[in-house]
Amino acid sequence: MKLSAMAKLGTVATLATMLLAACGNGASPAKSSTAQAKNQTLTWMESSSLTSMDNSLATDIISAETLNNTGAGLLKFGAGNKTYPSVATRYTKSKDGKTYTFYLRKSKWSNGQPVTAKDFVYGWQRTVNPKTGSQYSYLYADIKNDTAISKGKEPASDLGVKAEGNYKLVVNLVHPISYFPTLVAQVSFFPQNKSVVQKYGKAYAANAQNNVYNGPFKLTYWTGTSDNWTLTKNPSYWDAKGVKLHQLKFSAVKDPQTALSQYQSGKLDAIYLTGQQPRNLKSNPGYRSLTSARAAYVEMNEKHDSLMRNTKARQALSLAINRTQFTKKVMADGSIPATGIVTKGLATYKGKDFATEATDPSATAYDQAKAKKLWAEALKETGRKSYNMTLMSDDTPVGKSTTEYLQSEWSKLPGLKVTNQNIPYKTRLARSAAGQFDVVVSLWGADFPDPITDLQLFTSGNTYNNGKWSNKAYDSLINKVTTTDANNPDKRWNEMVSAQKILLQNEGIIPLYQGGKPQLLKSKVKDVVYYPIGANWDFSHAYISK
Repeated sequence: MKLSAMAKLGTVATLATMLLAACGNGASPAKSSTAQAKNQTLTWMESSSLTSMDNSLATDIISAETLNNTGAGLLKFGAGNKTYPSVATRYTKSKDGKTYTFYLRKSKWSNGQPVTAKDFVYGWQRTVNPKTGSQYSYLYADIKNDTAISKGKEPASDLGVKAEGNYKLVVNLVHPISYFPTLVAQVSFFPQNKSVVQKYGKAYAANAQNNVYNGPFKLTYWTGTSDNWTLTKNPSYWDAKGVKLHQLKFSAVKDPQTALSQYQSGKLDAIYLTGQQPRNLKSNPGYRSLTSARAAYVEMNEKHDSLMRNTKARQALSLAINRTQFTKKVMADGSIPATGIVTKGLATYKGKDFATEATDPSATAYDQAKAKKLWAEALKETGRKSYNMTLMSDDTPVGKSTTEYLQSEWSKLPGLKVTNQNIPYKTRLARSAAGQFDVVVSLWGADFPDPITDLQLFTSGNTYNNGKWSNKAYDSLINKVTTTDANNPDKRWNEMVSAQKILLQNEGIIPLYQGGKPQLLKSKVKDVVYYPIGANWDFSHAYISK
C-alpha cells in the first residue's frame, strides 16, 4: 500500500530509479509469470569484504546493502527513489510539520520476539549516544534534544522519540524537514533488539550469530572477517511470503579477471566490471550500466600538515588532474568527471539540476601550468623546497588505478614525491576516520535525494570531515539550510548552491568522478531492485527463473 504524500520531497525532484528485470511501479516488483527455478540461490560479487553489521556503526555501502536486506525500518526505498511502507504501515504529520507518528504492523525478529516501537526508540537512542561512537549520528540532528545529547549535556533517553504502546512511535523534530521520511528509511534508523545488544556486549554483531534480524533475510554465515557471507530467507519477516530466494551468497572478489571467470563458469550470477572490461563486454547480453549517486573525491589532512592547509597547494593538486582523460581512458566504466560533491541527477529545483547550477568550472579544470605555479608558491609560503606525500586508497582495481593516475599527474609538480598506499577497504575506512593519512581517496554515496546529504559532510564538526577542512561561511550556510530556512525552498536551495561553490573554490575537497556501476547479470536473475541512493540494492522480491 502506498502512503499518501509519503514520497513528496517538497521542491526536490528525485533520481529516476533503475530497475533490473521486470519491476513494477510500487515498493516491490510487479508479479512475473516467469517460472521459478527449483534452486533459489543467488550468488553476488562484491568488490570488498563486509565490514560491519551494527547499524549504529556501519558506514560503507557494502554493510548498508547487507543491513538493508537483513533488516527493516519504518519505511523502505523502492521505485522512483520513493519511500514505501515497511514496519510502519502508515504515518501522519502534524500541521506544523514537527511531529511524525508512525503506526507499526505486528512483526517479529528472527528469534521470534516481537518488533515493537520500543526497539526503534532503543536503536535510535543507542545511535545518538556519544559513547556508541556512531559516525551517522549527525542524521538525527533535527530530532528534539539531539544536539544537547551529542554534546553530552543530556542523556540519550531524552531524544525526541517515544513509544506509545508497542505499535505507535512518535517523533518530535526541532523544526520541519521535508525529507524526514527518507531519513527513517536509512539503515541507521533501523530498530535494534535491546536484549540481544546487551547479551553480546562488545561482541554484538561481530559475526552472523551475535545478532537478530527483522528483514527479508537473516545473516547465517559471516565470521566477522571472512570474504564470503550468506543470507538465508527469514521466515519471521512480515512479508516472508513475498520472499522467493532461499539464499543469497556474497563473495568479495578483488581481481576483475577472477570475477569474470567465475561469472562465465556459473559460480557468480552477478559481477561488477572494472578497467577495460566494460568496453570489452558491452555486447554481452548480461551487460548493464547503472547510474550511481556516488562521488569519489580527495581529502587532504589539514590537521596533520600545514601545506595541506594552504589553499594554493590544494588548488594545484586539483588543477593537475585531467578528469576527462581519467574517466574516459582509465576508468572507462561509465563514470563521469565530478563537478562537485553533489552528483548529477540527485536533485533538481525549478527545472535546474543542482550539480550543474552549483559548480565552479575553474575548480575542476585541468591546467598543468597553473598547477605548477600555484604548487611552487605554496611550497615557498610554507617554507619548503620539496614535499613527500603518501596517497592512500583501497586495494581494489579501481583504487589502484586511481592512485596510479594521481601519482603520475601529481609527480609533475615541482618538488613533490608521491608514494601510493593501497590497503584493504576496512582498514582505509578506519585510518580515514582516525585521521591517519596525508591524502586519501574517499567515496561517498548519497543517502537520500537532497543535496544536504552530501554538503553537510564538510561542516567543521562533522565526523565524516576526515580532512578537517573548516570554513565559517560554509558552516553558516549549512546551518541556515538545516534550521531557519529549512522550510523556505528558494532560500534553502540558493544557500546550498552557495555552500558548494565555497567548498569548490577553496578546494575543501578535490572532486574526482561520479561513479558508474557497470555490471554483468545473468538473465535468469529477476526482480532485483536497484536505486542510486542509500543502500542501492533490494533483493526482497528477487528470484531465479528456469
